[in-house]
Amino acid sequence: MFVIIGYVVILACVLGGFLMAGGHLGVLWQPVEVLIIVGAALGSFFASNTMSTIKAAVAGGMGTLKGSRFTKEYYLELLMSFNALSQKARKEGLLSLEKVVDDPEGSSIFGEKIVHDHHLMEFICDKLRLILTGVDVNQLEDIMDAEIEVHHADGHAPIKAVQRIADGMPAFGIVAAVMGVVHTMESVGIPPAELGKLIAAALVGTFLGILVSYGFVAPVAAVMEDRLEEEAGSYRCAQKGLLNCAKGTSPAMTVEFMRTTIPHHTRPTFTELEEALKGGK
Repeated sequence: MFVIIGYVVILACVLGGFLMAGGHLGVLWQPVEVLIIVGAALGSFFASNTMSTIKAAVAGGMGTLKGSRFTKEYYLELLMSFNALSQKARKEGLLSLEKVVDDPEGSSIFGEKIVHDHHLMEFICDKLRLILTGVDVNQLEDIMDAEIEVHHADGHAPIKAVQRIADGMPAFGIVAAVMGVVHTMESVGIPPAELGKLIAAALVGTFLGILVSYGFVAPVAAVMEDRLEEEAGSYRCAQKGLLNCAKGTSPAMTVEFMRTTIPHHTRPTFTELEEALKGGK
């Protein structure tokens, strides 16, 4: 949502300032310059990335138009899920979690937001299977650290792909401008008024390359980076819960350990968590 608002502000300020200075918007409409810049950028994007990275970059870019799913409600649901998980393990034993691991969607342990987070659910269920085999807690922590690190590295691939496009846009704008200048130089015999239009069209290429880079593409990469950090936070929170489940920590302390890993702006307060636990939400 804020990405769209930012785009509107950028366009309003840039185009509004241009109009206030006496410019005409029609001059900025140069389809050939757009074709050169966008086409070259897309070609470079496809040439420098694998199909999986391209798909992830497109999905991540589209996802920035929506709000973050890692809200206080999301984390409250995650804490409630682990409270129920710990309660079940304490009352019925660790082996009672086998049915939960095999069919997490069919159980009443995990909330709707958590069940639909397929990557996190896969992480939780895989580690619960290790806990059921009696894995050492220190080894379990090392395994989870390694997996979170790999997941984080994989998540950076599409971000780097988008950032490279942002870095290359000004250069492609210069390419378009240079080609416009070449065309202008071969047309030096035409009237000055027509020559001026060609020069203006060439300069628009540089303008578009810089504007699209810093105003539209780079912010997308920045938001994707933030979302990746938020996702990593959810993994660290779940990791703390899994470790405490493996240690046999009480449900109340398990969720409190988890709560301390949540960023302040999305962390449920102690009172909010207590009320949710009492209400059985």
